[in-house]
Amino acid sequence: HSMFGRKRNKDESRNSYSRNREEKVEWSQRLKQLSRKESEGKMNVNNNDDTDGTNDYQEMKDPLHSQPSSFRKQSTSGTQIDNLADEEELETYIVAQSYGYCAILFSIAQTLILIIMMIQCGVAPININPMVGPYPDALSEWGGKNAVNILDDGDWWRLVTPILLHAGVIHLICNIAVQLESGAFFEREWGSLNWTIIYLTSAVGSSILSVIAMPNSISVGSSGAVMGLFGGKLAEVICRACESKKTHQARIAHDVRKEQLGGTLCAVTLVMAFSFIPYVDWAAHLGGLVSGLFVGLAVFSCSIKTMLWRMFWFLLGMAITIASFTYALVYMYSGAVDPAEELRDVCGYYQQFFEDYECRCMRDGGE
Repeated sequence: HSMFGRKRNKDESRNSYSRNREEKVEWSQRLKQLSRKESEGKMNVNNNDDTDGTNDYQEMKDPLHSQPSSFRKQSTSGTQIDNLADEEELETYIVAQSYGYCAILFSIAQTLILIIMMIQCGVAPININPMVGPYPDALSEWGGKNAVNILDDGDWWRLVTPILLHAGVIHLICNIAVQLESGAFFEREWGSLNWTIIYLTSAVGSSILSVIAMPNSISVGSSGAVMGLFGGKLAEVICRACESKKTHQARIAHDVRKEQLGGTLCAVTLVMAFSFIPYVDWAAHLGGLVSGLFVGLAVFSCSIKTMLWRMFWFLLGMAITIASFTYALVYMYSGAVDPAEELRDVCGYYQQFFEDYECRCMRDGGE
């Protein structure tokens, strides 16, 4: 094959040389014709009439005129494709997975539970539940945060189950909107495992602080866990702030996190500002935010490439998380928290305040 290749290359070189020589002869003849016309005074110096010589000269000077039009179109389109590819590469942000699976599953479960609860227990009047949902005793029966049951009856699982419940349709829509927008995108970035760790840990932290700070209220909702996701995003920005930006993708990720930091701080400020209105558990929001921040330091430290900084942030995050949860649980079960004993009978407790209150969701199904 190599012998044949050399022979073919020699033939092609001869043909190319012959074509170039013929073109040179042709251009030389045309130049002689132009100079002869000019010397004989036959060339018109008026630009309106000078079409032959000028066009010939410009055509000779511009090499693109000697190329077929199809070749020029292909060259232009190829450049445009390359530019589009470069722009697409600049805007590509690589994430861990395509969808926020856990965020979607939690949202579906929360919606179905509220629908079943409202069918079984009815819808309370607006003056009792302005969120358009069931009566408060239904929330407690289905696993809402009730400090008496948690501290005195040992219902520790009530520290987790409130994230599956919502006070009403308005409450559900607000939480799910954030959960499916920001929360699902965070899961795509972090992966389902890291997202679930932060989500559930923040849910427990929000319930613990709610029991301590607001022991005489029935609390439900995933807003504490969602606030924990924002706390986790703050932890990610802190842990990865000093990462190298040498690669193209590292620069994109750094810019994305910088934009997310502004949005996260804005969202946290708005949520905390509205956390002090009636029927909203500010303690759950604050507890979830702080828990997500502390756990996030330990989780996102694993993505730091420098060993020294990785160990520093991991140990710091684990130490703060363990210390804060341990202190909060010890304080909660130490007897310092004294919830109202009337909350054992939630229906009777709320009948003291609302004359039209109906007990429609008793544990035995009675009225």
